[in-house]
Amino acid sequence: MKIPVRVAANPYDVVVARGARHDIPALITQRAPRARQVVVLVDEAISSQPWFDIEGVIIPINGGESSKSLAYVEQVANDLSRTGVTRQDILVAVGGGATTDFVGLLGALYQRGMPVINVPTTVAGMSDAAIGGKTGVNIAAGKNLLGTFTQPAGVICDLDTLSTLPPRDAVAGEAEMVKCWLISQRPTSDYLTADFETRLEHAISLKAQIVAADEREGSTRALLNYGHTLAHAIEAQFFDGDDAPRHGEAVAVGLVFADMLAASLGRCDVSRVASTREVLRQLGLPVSLPAQLDLEETVSFMRRDKKAHGGLTFVLTGDHGCEVVAGIDDALVRGCLDTFMEESR
Repeated sequence: MKIPVRVAANPYDVVVARGARHDIPALITQRAPRARQVVVLVDEAISSQPWFDIEGVIIPINGGESSKSLAYVEQVANDLSRTGVTRQDILVAVGGGATTDFVGLLGALYQRGMPVINVPTTVAGMSDAAIGGKTGVNIAAGKNLLGTFTQPAGVICDLDTLSTLPPRDAVAGEAEMVKCWLISQRPTSDYLTADFETRLEHAISLKAQIVAADEREGSTRALLNYGHTLAHAIEAQFFDGDDAPRHGEAVAVGLVFADMLAASLGRCDVSRVASTREVLRQLGLPVSLPAQLDLEETVSFMRRDKKAHGGLTFVLTGDHGCEVVAGIDDALVRGCLDTFMEESR
């Protein structure tokens, strides 16, 4: 399966297949014909997996959210410098969404920019993070607040890499695919009967279509943040802790809350909340707020969300599908959070 991402300046394909990693040399020849070195930045947690046979200068890196910092960008950039890599060479990012976010930013900054091929090895990475050119690292104020829009040279989704994915990560990744299903206004019951590759193809195709129309999130691309306003606030409080939720787990909770908020605003019926909650529950995803969540801090983080302009801003469903809704009253949001927390106990 090959899905084109038709961005204006640097169109590329997302290739999805078993064994697709073996297409990397041909892609490098096509997209970086002057490259003398291929530097493979691989999440050290997966570098020993039996399927990992990607050739190049191998640099294992920390792949988790806690490593997404400017200090670590500098550390790995120094590692690149020691290899003698130049801007004509190419980086290959192998790992989950945190890895492709990190390597994407590193590639955008090193010698003012060098090409990157993303090889996502998680469901969330394949369906969302590795596609679309968003790169970033975290700061204390929030997740991905430092980053760029820099498109990859290509995305290789090798389904064989999912064979060694921990079950929790596999389930968590489904949240991004459910998000896309809901944005498309498809019945949630159909999601559970569709096979995995159908769900993945739908998610990638929707993201490719939206990114091509709005590469830098000036309008419709913001719809892909459905469920993420609360999700990022949850992650901002926990991404350095041992009890940190997976990104998809936080998104699942955020999807439920977004529908609760939409129902409170009269944008949808409460049955929408119930159906969203049920499909996520059947997949094994969380549908409740973390008990230790600080609600005041949560609202504060949501005010600093990247898409917030003029007050609290959420992507919410409605009669015309999902829309960005700005200027939502703090008291209403806090009231929904209080209700959600009571339901979660």
